[in-house]
Amino acid sequence: MLANSEQFLRQKNLIGGEWVDADSGETIEVTNPATGEVIGTVPKCGKAETKRAIEAAQTAFESFSRTSALERAQMLRALHDTIMDNQESLARLLSTEQGKSLMEARGEVGMSAAYVLWYAEEARRVYGDVVPSPWADRRLMVIRQPVGVIGAITPWNFPSSMLARKIAPAIAAGCTSVAKPASETPYSGLAWGALAEEAGIPAGVVNVVTGSAAQIGGELTKNPIVRKITFTGSTQIGKLLIKQCAGTVKKVSMELGGNAPFIVFDDADLDRAIEGAMIAKFRNSGQTCVCTNRFLVQSKIYNKFVDRLAEEADKLKVGNGLEDGTQQGPLINESAVETVEGMVADAVNKGGKIAAGGKRHSLGGTFFEPTVIANAKPRMRFTKEEIFGPLAPVYRFRREEEAIKLANETVFGLAAYFYTSDLGRAYRVMEGLKYGLVGVNEGMITTVEAPFGGFKESGMGKEGGHQGIEDYLDSKYVCIGGLGM
Repeated sequence: MLANSEQFLRQKNLIGGEWVDADSGETIEVTNPATGEVIGTVPKCGKAETKRAIEAAQTAFESFSRTSALERAQMLRALHDTIMDNQESLARLLSTEQGKSLMEARGEVGMSAAYVLWYAEEARRVYGDVVPSPWADRRLMVIRQPVGVIGAITPWNFPSSMLARKIAPAIAAGCTSVAKPASETPYSGLAWGALAEEAGIPAGVVNVVTGSAAQIGGELTKNPIVRKITFTGSTQIGKLLIKQCAGTVKKVSMELGGNAPFIVFDDADLDRAIEGAMIAKFRNSGQTCVCTNRFLVQSKIYNKFVDRLAEEADKLKVGNGLEDGTQQGPLINESAVETVEGMVADAVNKGGKIAAGGKRHSLGGTFFEPTVIANAKPRMRFTKEEIFGPLAPVYRFRREEEAIKLANETVFGLAAYFYTSDLGRAYRVMEGLKYGLVGVNEGMITTVEAPFGGFKESGMGKEGGHQGIEDYLDSKYVCIGGLGM
């Protein structure tokens, strides 16, 4: 059994069952955002190495695609157990390279294992159809088959669970994959290669390549062997990948940016709303695609909500994710801090009031104070832009229709939350919000059993739930004639 974080800190790439360096010998330094210290290096690979990884995945696919659903389910169960046996080591590695608290890192690793277990079960539920035939001497059926080699590109904010959502359904369907983790957090991605080996998954089924995003992504999207690209990241990059995939007409699933509204009506349970607000805003220092971007609060309780939110934000313990009691870690890099600083300055210049935080934390580095901005207005930057930081702007509204309109005035449509005690309002607002995920009186709604994916420019396709395996399968119609019936 792999015993500690050091054994997961793989500084080579996994291609066809072999741990290898970049052809050029070049590397990328990986730093701990909490301390600025260099953790290690990973290969700076490009087109040539990616092409070999794709070819290795194709070779593995020829035999792996013929394994039974039961065999793949057993592999995934072994993978689940391997993850959980090493949860603490994986969580410490994740916290070290990403910065989130150890408590959150443990939760992410546990969620990764839960996705693997879910798809171990879904592997045995890929059903086809027998279609009633209009011809007496023919029989019609629809069968489901794996699409082929998968290219999986994942972000730095959830470096383990984002790969779980992609690798697990790929294996369940009988596909093989080439994964490209983010350069900021590559070790949690490379750990999937080590875990797959430990779980007995055949060589070439899971390949992991680090390095140039442009070269690796370019080869994955243009290579005709790859039949599906699954990407989690910014809308800007997602649009580029979609264009690049058009040349070979690949399947694509995209989980892109968000601009989540969090609506609090006058009749809401305020204590519950504040509890949900803290989870929905400050989890992972506000660096999630489903984090609240805009708090919309009805006039009657507006001031009380702002005061309570600011009070709770001030209580959050900021620090190194590996230290006991830390609730909020650093932002991923200096650029992220500058973005949040710019949004705070923009809001203050346009009449916003800082109710909590508002500046870099006294710890220095990329730590930022949990921040609440009152008197937020539509003309402020964060109304349209994704914040990706611990900044909570609070807008005021008067009528239910106004709240729905404000919530929907964005090109994004990933997650939305609202709080009310009126059952009729719950249904009206839930149906009126143009978002793929809606939380009613809940601020934490993601679970492996339910589909995750957005509307509009927040993406296409679903991850999780029984829907999450669909994009890894082709449906084939078969007509059998000459039966002499």
